Amino acid sequence: QVQLVESGGGAVQPGGSLRLSCAASGGTFSRYTMGWFRQAPGKEREFVARHVWNTGATAYADSAEGRFTISRDNAKNTVYLQMNSLKFEDTANYYCAARAGYGSRSAREYPYWGQGTQVTVAS
Repeated sequence: QVQLVESGGGAVQPGGSLRLSCAASGGTFSRYTMGWFRQAPGKEREFVARHVWNTGATAYADSAEGRFTISRDNAKNTVYLQMNSLKFEDTANYYCAARAGYGSRSAREYPYWGQGTQVTVAS
């Protein structure tokens, strides 16, 4: 069983940056594909980015491409999401997720989830 704990959320002005972290325990972190998802009030949970465990391949939602970067440190069992040039529409609860397999953009294919960390972009 994998446990995930996110941190790093907060309030930031438009154009600002945040780095989210997700610490994993209870599994072989290096063998998990890690994903970041977000959910805004009244909306469905949506894919943001993912990092495949064996190839290191990354993928991003169109809304995140060029502004967000997903990375991982297997020695620290941690995955990161660097978010730059934040916009009002990035406001959401951000979740990290893990799956023992290849990359996926579907939340249904990730069995392990953290509790989320809130990101609020406001002036």
